[in-house]
Amino acid sequence: MATETTRPAIMYFGNDWSADNRTSSHHIARWLSQKNRLYYVECPGMRPPRASGRDLKKLLSKLWRGIRGARPAGKNIQVRTLLQLPFHRFSLVRRLNRFLIIASLRWSMWREGIRQPIAWFTVPHLSNAVGRLGQQLSVYYCTDDYSTFPDVDPVVVRAMDDELTRKADLVFATAETLQQRKLPDNPNTYFSPHGVDVEFFGQAMDEKTAIPADTAHLQGPIVGFFGLFEEWIDLDLIDFLAEQRPHWTFLMIGRVAVPEAKLPKRPNVHFVGKRPYETLPAYGKQFDAAIIPFKLTEVILHANPLKLREYLAMGKPIVSVSTPEIDKYADVVEVAESRDEFLARLDAVLSRAPLPSETRRRLDRVAAESWDSRIGQVLELVEQHLAEKNRALTEARDSRSISLAGERR
Repeated sequence: MATETTRPAIMYFGNDWSADNRTSSHHIARWLSQKNRLYYVECPGMRPPRASGRDLKKLLSKLWRGIRGARPAGKNIQVRTLLQLPFHRFSLVRRLNRFLIIASLRWSMWREGIRQPIAWFTVPHLSNAVGRLGQQLSVYYCTDDYSTFPDVDPVVVRAMDDELTRKADLVFATAETLQQRKLPDNPNTYFSPHGVDVEFFGQAMDEKTAIPADTAHLQGPIVGFFGLFEEWIDLDLIDFLAEQRPHWTFLMIGRVAVPEAKLPKRPNVHFVGKRPYETLPAYGKQFDAAIIPFKLTEVILHANPLKLREYLAMGKPIVSVSTPEIDKYADVVEVAESRDEFLARLDAVLSRAPLPSETRRRLDRVAAESWDSRIGQVLELVEQHLAEKNRALTEARDSRSISLAGERR
């Protein structure tokens, strides 16, 4: 195992450091920075910007952050915003971006004194950087089927994803369906499900945790959800549940990324917007039950939702739709195949008092799934592969040296 002083720096390519949702990308970056110097590169989004005030504000903010250069974001973490044109569907733009990306990254590495880093990708559209930064190893940590995201060009994004899969030395997929799709392109593809900050979300059960003032007035039973409200959230299902059970309160926490007209307009449904990550256990303390109301889109069928483990770490009863990864937790999650079954399972959960034995089963289910455990397993494979790669390079150099010596004789 490498010591802290000999560990290579990590060039980490992810979404915005200050993004609305705390994703696995952020958790892993913070974990890696505990022992490695980490240079976090904020990458442009995969979809073209919309003609909206929010997107314009984001573009101007990224431009300003890119001009400012690297900025500290905690111990061992420097964050740099990568500037490139977002219109990936045009081949000319992609060629120009390839030049700009490599030039700016090499300049940044020279300025920061980064030599032979590990390149760690959590987004697919920087595949051209593989092998061009003097990296010792390239890792692709894939959390979604990005080509199925709303508003992206599926053909272009799939091509970038496939290219990065082929080029990377190691690929980690957070869903088994993703792993199976990538194995033919890269035999060094491993299944690596998400972790969870068990102690952090366990604060929801702490008597000292105070319920936030802005929702303390809500009357139970409270059905809760936190996350991003995108096209893959089944708002019709939420509306149906709220209509059928007007005496329940639905507490919906997170940024709304769909038109407001699509949101349920019922007095017992409360969309309170995004809240700081640090406050989620306090809000979750109010939940009498948590829900995962996904639409069964391609995005979701290849997803492994973080919130599943976070709800379990809070000890909360969960009712969810059925997906390949969620079904693995059917022993501690109420899985529904239809909206009527979803309602019936919520009825059953909320009609009985919480049992300490059931809460304990939920907590035990994720006790061994901490980020420490998950990323520790990933790093074991990374260090093993790095050692094998360095050994092969040494043997190749030795072989060339022997060959040259023989020629001189």
